[in-house]
Amino acid sequence: MPVSAPEAGDPVAAPPPEAPPPEAPPSRAAHWAALAGATGWTDSFRTAKVRVPRERWVEAHRALKEHLPFFAWLSAIDWANEVAVGDPVEGDPVEERVEVISRLSDVSAGEAVIVSTDLAPGDLILDSLTGVYAAANWHEREASDMFGIRFEGHPNPVRIYLPDGFEGHPLRKSFPLLAREVKPWPGAVEVAPLPAAAGEQPPGPAPTGEGGGS
Repeated sequence: MPVSAPEAGDPVAAPPPEAPPPEAPPSRAAHWAALAGATGWTDSFRTAKVRVPRERWVEAHRALKEHLPFFAWLSAIDWANEVAVGDPVEGDPVEERVEVISRLSDVSAGEAVIVSTDLAPGDLILDSLTGVYAAANWHEREASDMFGIRFEGHPNPVRIYLPDGFEGHPLRKSFPLLAREVKPWPGAVEVAPLPAAAGEQPPGPAPTGEGGGS
């Protein structure tokens, strides 16, 4: 049976209400902190991060490995207030230290955590993670080259990037990078106009002048 079109003035059914957006899963940072024996944790931007004392660095990773078997990376941050060259550090002074960080994950479950510990600038020694995560090998060698951290117990602590005899550690703020001396860090992008091809006029208003008509 055909359905007639609604006439003017007939009530129109309201559209169904929109479903509320799904809630984000609860933070797992506190869970990982408890497993690692951490002294604190954060969950900024939904990124779980736990802080452990340097004495628990290896034990914390060993406790987390059963749940987070994939070692993604290891690096460091130089929290120094002074720089050798370039613009000074902006903002209030910070507690000077070198922060070592690693990222562990379980790619099948979508779980991940960043593990952090602090080293005093004059005492850059930390136990190696290679006995727990073999993948830490090259990352620790890189951090040793770039930041001057010595990883106790590393099976092959040789340079990975820099040549033998190289002095200094390029990612420390105390290292005078030549690029920062030549151009302010990180360096403004300078875009030069493209050269005009043969026979082409440079961009701009069309030239005017007298001319006879044909």
